[in-house]
Amino acid sequence: MYDHPAQRLANDALWARIADELRRSGVADLPATLDRDRDLDAIWRDPELILGQACGYPMITDATLPLRIVALPVYECPACRGSTHHSLIVVRHNDQAFGLGDLRGRRAAINDPASNTGMNLFRAAIAPIANAQAFFAAVEHTGSHRASALAVASGDVDVAAIDSVTFAALDRYEPDLTDQLRILQMTAPSPTLPLVTAATTDEATRAVLQQAVLAALADPALADARDALFLIGAAIRSEDILTPLASLSLQASKLGYPLLR
Repeated sequence: MYDHPAQRLANDALWARIADELRRSGVADLPATLDRDRDLDAIWRDPELILGQACGYPMITDATLPLRIVALPVYECPACRGSTHHSLIVVRHNDQAFGLGDLRGRRAAINDPASNTGMNLFRAAIAPIANAQAFFAAVEHTGSHRASALAVASGDVDVAAIDSVTFAALDRYEPDLTDQLRILQMTAPSPTLPLVTAATTDEATRAVLQQAVLAALADPALADARDALFLIGAAIRSEDILTPLASLSLQASKLGYPLLR
C-alpha cells in the first residue's frame, strides 16, 4: 500500500527476506517478486494470497472480502503512534482556511470512497460540523493519496485527507509537493493498514507468516529498507482491532452524515 517509486527496492528487499524465512519454515510455491500489476481488489480476493497489505475500512464494510490479519505495521513518522496512525487534512500553503468550518462550500478530494484514511477519517472529522447537510460544493475521486495531494497543490480542489505514512513519504521524496501544502488538522487515530493473508490460509501458516514478518523487521541487514518505509516493527493483534473504523462510520451516520459530501 506504501510503494512510492523511491520505496520499491525497499519493499522488494523486505519481501525477499520474508520469503526466505517462509521457505525455511516449509512454506512452498512462493512468488519471487511482489505483484504490482493487478487491481488491489483482485489481489485481496485471490485465494492464494500469502501476504499483502490492505485498507482496514473495506475489511469491516465488505463481508465478502476474504482476508485475515497477519499483523499491524508500526511506523516511525509524524502522526503515527505504535500501531495507530492518523490522516492529515491538508490545504494549499497559502489557503486562508484555519479551521474545518472555513472549508464549507469548498471542493474536496478523496482517493477512494472505500478508503479509511482518505474518506472514513475525513468524514468523521466533518460530520460534527456538517449539520446533516452537504458540506462541500464538490467531492472529487482521484484514485490515490498522491493524486489528491497534487489536486490540492494545483488548486483543482481545496482540501483532502492524506494518509500520514503516505504524507511522510511525499515529504521525504517529493518535498516540492508537500511544500505547497499546509496541514490544517489531524484526524482521529485509527489502526495502521494491516498486513493480511487470504482467509483460506491455515492457522499454522498464518503463525509462520507472523514470525517471518517479525524476523524481517528485526533484521539489522534491512535497516536501510525499513528506514525507507518508515517501518520500525509490527504488532500482532486480534481480528477485532478494526472495530474503531466501524464506530467512526456509525457515529457519522448518527449525525446524519453517512456520505462525505
